[in-house]
Parts: sequence; structure tokens; C-alpha cells
Amino acid sequence: MPDLLLELRSEEIPARMQRRAAEDLKKLVTDALVERGFLYEGAKAFSTPRRLALHIAGLPARGEAVREERRGPRVGAPEAAIQGFLKGAGLASLDEAQRITDPKKGEFYLAVIERPGRETLDVLAELLPEIIKSFPWPKAMRWGAASAQPGALRWVRPLQSIVATFGPETETPEVVPFAVGGIAAGTVTYGHRFLAPGPIEVRRFDDYIQALERAKVILDADRRKDVILHDARDLAFARGLDLVEDEGLLEEVAGLVEWPVVLMGSFDAAFLDIPAEAIRATIRANQKCFVLRKGHAAGGSEDLAPAFILVSNLLASDGGHAITAGNERVVRARLSDAKFFWETDKAIRLEDRLPKLDAIVFHEKLGTQGERIARIAALAQELAPLVGADPALAERAGRLAKADLVTEMVGEFPELQGLMGRKYAALQGEHGSVCAAIEEHYKPVGPSDRVPSDPVSIAVALADKLDTLVGFWFINEKPTGSKDPYALRRAALGVIRIVVENGLRLKLSEHAFDAYKRLVSAVTGEETESEAFPRIFNSSDGNLLAFFADRLKVYLRDQGARHDLIDAVFALPGQDDLLMVVRRVEALQAFLETEDGKNLVAGVKRASNILRIEEKKDGRAYDAAPDSALAASGEPAERALAEALAGAAATASQAIASEDFAGAMRALSTLRAPVDAFFQDVTVNAPDPKLRENRLLLLNALRAATRAVADFSKIEG
Repeated sequence: MPDLLLELRSEEIPARMQRRAAEDLKKLVTDALVERGFLYEGAKAFSTPRRLALHIAGLPARGEAVREERRGPRVGAPEAAIQGFLKGAGLASLDEAQRITDPKKGEFYLAVIERPGRETLDVLAELLPEIIKSFPWPKAMRWGAASAQPGALRWVRPLQSIVATFGPETETPEVVPFAVGGIAAGTVTYGHRFLAPGPIEVRRFDDYIQALERAKVILDADRRKDVILHDARDLAFARGLDLVEDEGLLEEVAGLVEWPVVLMGSFDAAFLDIPAEAIRATIRANQKCFVLRKGHAAGGSEDLAPAFILVSNLLASDGGHAITAGNERVVRARLSDAKFFWETDKAIRLEDRLPKLDAIVFHEKLGTQGERIARIAALAQELAPLVGADPALAERAGRLAKADLVTEMVGEFPELQGLMGRKYAALQGEHGSVCAAIEEHYKPVGPSDRVPSDPVSIAVALADKLDTLVGFWFINEKPTGSKDPYALRRAALGVIRIVVENGLRLKLSEHAFDAYKRLVSAVTGEETESEAFPRIFNSSDGNLLAFFADRLKVYLRDQGARHDLIDAVFALPGQDDLLMVVRRVEALQAFLETEDGKNLVAGVKRASNILRIEEKKDGRAYDAAPDSALAASGEPAERALAEALAGAAATASQAIASEDFAGAMRALSTLRAPVDAFFQDVTVNAPDPKLRENRLLLLNALRAATRAVADFSKIEG
């Protein structure tokens, strides 16, 4: 079957945009084909710094005829509805429509639309220009004289040529006949800008990829990454060193070259006095180079070596000596700057930098960084005893946690915040836990990042995140949709992971209120009353507790838990102890994996539905205790349920008091048989009003007994 080859060649595409653009191109073209009834066998997209390419295999040469029946309005419907139907179906008049009769709804119009199969080449010539013109680049530009005209082509960088061919392997493919922005599709592309700049005639994908290889272009980004990684490892090994691998940098560098040539440079060993992280940041950020560590020749080491790996886009005649020397000069200059920053920063103690933070606004409605630091330090001191930390160390760590933000090194490399603070704190003789907390209070910064485990780090990390969350809820700057400019979702997930993975018992409402009081006092200069706090923490919609519940769902779902079980637990009042919520959910999930659990949940939900209906009808709540004597004189199944409830409720209550949620579930599981028998043998809405009322009260007792663990009505299924 025929294949499509499409190449869009331009000036250099930013590395960060290439992979997404290739996937967008594949999705846009394949979706448009499928929408028009053209199925295919496979598709793959490629990207280099100067081109996007797409290969679609197994397209039919001609699309199949399509027959579609489109139901229209009722006969006698308003004229506007009829005209809309005619236009949508492509009919000239109602004479071209059929009439059908629906026994229940009357007579309707029906349009039978038949579309003959179209040549694939014609369809491609129609859809490809539209996709190119509307391509979703994050940023695009216009160029040349045509840029002054309305509707001028926009592309990430000036588009230079288009290759578009379609045809079977056994025949010469045809050029897809279209043009965009004055550039006509053809069969000519160009190789590497410097190593093989001449024109290349291509027809089909196999020819294309081989021709590019001969012209010093590796089309597949993953293959370029593999070449860079293996050549870098081999070159490092040959010099007795180890490569410090960096997936993000590898992805970026693969997007900067079409023909990767790996070289090694060196720098003065005196620069190794600078912290390794600063050296790596300097070389990575400024030169896109990989650092090396002393390897097998030195018996293995974590210490950096005075060398680096660079990736050139040129196969130089001198073996790359000039390119290496040029990079070495730049690296030397950058490391000289870093050494100056390091020496300058070491001369000033962290606490002496704090006044500068008073002049930096954290948020116009939340005060300065200095004010925020005071809140974090005080809250960390209060949290310390609850997490096993020394309060004085927690307060000290909270006060110094952000001081490195005004250092020269962090000003140049913001990604080193926390880490440089830890090093400066160690140099000035701070306690080890204080040093660790300065770095670790930012953690976890992502789902795969580790959580802090040192008690002082935990106290400061929780204080930092709680102050952030409460502050932005206080000023009503909550995440909306996909927008979360202040990373509040990450902060909430960080609190959850720190609490759960360290097994901490914390009442969120209490500590969030502590943060709230300090915040209001700092921002407004007034003391706050506790009655105002529920507005942001535990009111009905959009509150902070619900936000934590949503983030906990994300966290537990990744652990394999069901979201409805989290809802069932959070539906109970006062559920702000995250560790206990998790343990309840775990016990509930284990319980529901048993037959007794599944059947009991079904019975409780049935009881809840009956109560809801009858309470609405009677205009009252059946929330009193049932009459045990009346239940004892009733049906055998009624007596059995009343007796089972009395025992199970007491046992479950004791288990919950000792936080044995699995034990509470075992106690409740004994209710399964009595509940089944009750609904099978007993009529709840008995003719006798007193008997009916008592049976409803008995169902409420069942609901109340299970609500000690969770609200079973929230459980799906």
C-alpha cells in the first residue's frame, strides 16, 4: 500500500519544542485522515534542529465511499430548524430528504448522504496546507516581504522547503500538489548545513532516511541521543573517567545537532574548590556540556574531574581541537565567575543577609520574604515537638532557609537554591540538621523526589508549604483548571507525602490555623478570631481541606487506592489527620475485597436510600436510638439485627478508638448475614406506625455504626 513522506525544513527549531512538534504533526495529520475515513498501518514522526518529518505507512490509494443517514427535525418543524438541517446535510430542498415514521414521536425527515471515495492524493493536498498554516507552535514568527500581508504563514523559524510524496513502494511516488507561503511541495531537501549543504532528491521514506545519513543528518532524535551517550561514555572511559549522566541535558543537546560529534575538554583543577553542583550548573547552563567524575582509574569516586564532554555539530578537519579550545575558554571564564561568587558568598554569614529579604516582595498581598521567613520560623518551632525535632534548631533552620536567595551564586543559578544555603551554613558551623533543612525544606519537588526524613527538615518543610497554601487561600488565589502559577498542588502533595511517608500524626486544621493567625496578623496588623478560619479551610466548596482531599486522591490512586474510598472517609467530620485517613482507606479497601464487605456495603447503601426517601416524605430525621424492647418483640430477623448491631457497634467503636481500623472492619463484617436476612424477611414500612418508625431507627443505627469508619453511601458500585 502507498506511504506518505512529509518533511518541513526550516531554520533552527528550539530544542525544547522539537519532540512535541513532531508528535503534534503526527497527531494532526493522522487524526485528519481518520476523520475522513482513511485508515493506515503505522505512523512515526521525527525531528532534528532543522526539520520535522512524518512517515505514514499503509495508506489506501483511494478512500472508500461513505453512506451516512442523518436524522432531521419533525415534519412541520419551524422553518429555521428545517433550513439548518438542509444546510448541514448538504441538501438543496426537502424533496431530496426522506420521511420516516417513529411510532412514539411522529414523522421525521431523514437525509441519506452518500459520498464517493476520493483519491488520497487529493485529500492530502487539501488537508496538509491547512495543518501547516495552523500548526500549534508555542511561539511562531513571520518573515520576509510576505509577512506584511494579512494571513501570512507563521512558523517557529522561517520555513525553507517542503517534501511531500505519496505512492506505493513498487512505483515512483507522486508529489502531493500543494504550496504554503509561496513554498511548493516537492522532492528536494538538503543535508547538514555545513557538512553536506547541497540538494538531495528523495522519493520515499527509505530513500530519504538513507540519503540524510549520507548527508550527515541522523533523523531520529532517540538515535542521536544514543550516539551521544555511548560516545561520551566511551571517551570518558578511555581517559579513566566516568560520565555524569543527565537525561534533561542529553535531550536538549540531541536537539541542537544533526550529526553529533563528541569531544572532551578540560579546565584548571583549581576550579574544583568550587562546589561540584555549582561547577555542573555553570558548565551545563552556559555551554550545554556534561561534567565528568574521577572513575575507574582512581578506584571510583564521586569527586568531579577537571574535564567535560561537549557535543559538536561538526566533523572538523583538525579533529575538533579548535572547537574544544573555544569551549575551554568559555568554560574557564564561567568558572572564574562561579569561583568569584563562591568566595564572595562565603565571606558573609547567612543571618547577615536576612535584612535584604525584607526588601523583596513575596506577593503584593502577602508581604515580603522577610515577613514570610518570620512566619515559617515560628510555625516550624511549633511543629518541631510533633515531628521529633528540636524546636530551637527548627526555628533556626526556618530563619535561615531562604537566606541563600540573595547570594551571588543563587542569583546566577536559581536552581541551586537550598543546596548552596546548605553549604554556606556548614561553612559557618551550623548544626547538621539546620544545614540539611535549608536544602531539604523545598522537597519533595515532584512525585519521584524523595521526602525529607530529618525531623528538623520535616518541620521547616511543613511550615513552608502550609504558609504558602494558607496564604494563597487567604487571598483567594487558588489553582483553576490547568493553571497553578504558585505550584499549590505540588505544595499540598508535598505535605501529604511528608506526613504519610514519615508516619506523622498531625491535625491539619490546627497547624493551618496557626499559619493563618500569623498570616492575618502580618498582613492586616490585626488579631484573628477562630470563627473566621473555616471560610478557607473547611467550608463547603473550594476549601483547603477539600483541596488536600483531591491531592490525596492523586497520591493514593498512584498507590492503587480507589478515589471513592477517599471520598467516603473525608465525608466524615474532622478528617484532617492525613495518616489516619490513609489507614482508614487501606482498611476499607481490604474490607471491600471480601464478599462480606461487598454485601454489607450494598446493604448499608440500601438502608441509606430507604432512610433518605422516608425522611424526605415524613419531614423528619430518624436519628434517635431504636427501641430495643420493640425490636426484640418483632420479627426474628429484626431481633437478630438489633442484637448484632449492639455488639458490632461497640466492638467497632473500641477498635476505632485504638486506631485499629482493620479490627473495626472485622467487627462490622459480622453484620453482613443479619442485614441480608433483615431485608429478605422484614417489611420496613409496616402498617403499624410505631413498628415502622423503630425499623427506620434500626436502619439508622446500621448507617451510624458503619459511619464510624466511613460514609458507605459514597462508595461506588
